[in-house]
Amino acid sequence: MRLYERAVRPALFRLNGGDAESVHERTLRMLARLPRARRAYSPPGARRTVFGIDFPNPVGLAAGMDKDGRALGAWPRLGFGFVEVGTVTRHAQPGNERPRLFRLPEQEAIVNRMGFNNAGAEALAARLRALGPLPVPLGISLGKSKITPLTGAVEDYVHSFRQLYGLGSYFAVNVSSPNTPGLRELQDKAHLSALLGALRTEAQGLGGPVPVLVKVAPDLTDAALGDLLDVCLGLDVAGLIATNTTIERPGVTTTEAGGLSGRPLAPRALEVVRFVAKESGLPVIGVGGITRPDDAQRMLDAGAALVQLYTGFIYHGPALVRGAVASTRSAT
Repeated sequence: MRLYERAVRPALFRLNGGDAESVHERTLRMLARLPRARRAYSPPGARRTVFGIDFPNPVGLAAGMDKDGRALGAWPRLGFGFVEVGTVTRHAQPGNERPRLFRLPEQEAIVNRMGFNNAGAEALAARLRALGPLPVPLGISLGKSKITPLTGAVEDYVHSFRQLYGLGSYFAVNVSSPNTPGLRELQDKAHLSALLGALRTEAQGLGGPVPVLVKVAPDLTDAALGDLLDVCLGLDVAGLIATNTTIERPGVTTTEAGGLSGRPLAPRALEVVRFVAKESGLPVIGVGGITRPDDAQRMLDAGAALVQLYTGFIYHGPALVRGAVASTRSAT
């Protein structure tokens, strides 16, 4: 990781006056120009089969890094065994006002209040059709449009699901971002039951089941997580993603509003992974605070079947991806 950390990262962090979102956009444009990966990175012992999908390795890119799938051809080249795009909404939306993405380098953390900025489900569907199949599984994270009231949330998600059905290996239902007003209310029993039931019915009408996962917040109590798991088990959810960003501020002093990700989230993310894996028996994608290769193995030890990177990748670069793959190979 040293070349990236000593030379590449400092240069990137200085670009555009240090504005994190501008650098993110510039990096995506650069990655989008790379030749498309034709093969997956899958060293011996890395392959996994989870919720019926073959993953060439267990280390994926988390949602939020490439919301609109602009650099999809590049991520497998960097070693990722799967990629999750989004969070995408029914309606295109600009997100919250800038600045809305903040680095905390000493803590290897990020605070974001992006607000699901994306070009909308129809635009993503068009891009995916034009791109064609990837050499790795593709997840699609679905969220609620900001302009849609909570009473219209189910149809909002269903519309996006309908547009993108058949284009992703699995779908992630994001009801846990702290940056869309009211969204986290969808984690309660009544709302979540209605949403997951509608998605199941829609899938049956479109051609058959597709793996649907639910992404949970790290800020839920065990009792609330238990209620959520009851709904997931009753409606044949394929798995869980634990966790989203947190509104808590463990070990940091920033006053910026938004969701915190990165190293400070690691202890709570591990607790949630351990709890939901044990209580549900469902496959879990562990995400939150993976900043060293060994952190990925700790996630698997806690009960995760796969892991995802976001903030750790920003701070440590592509070497973290392959290092995490290497650290988890002994588990097979």
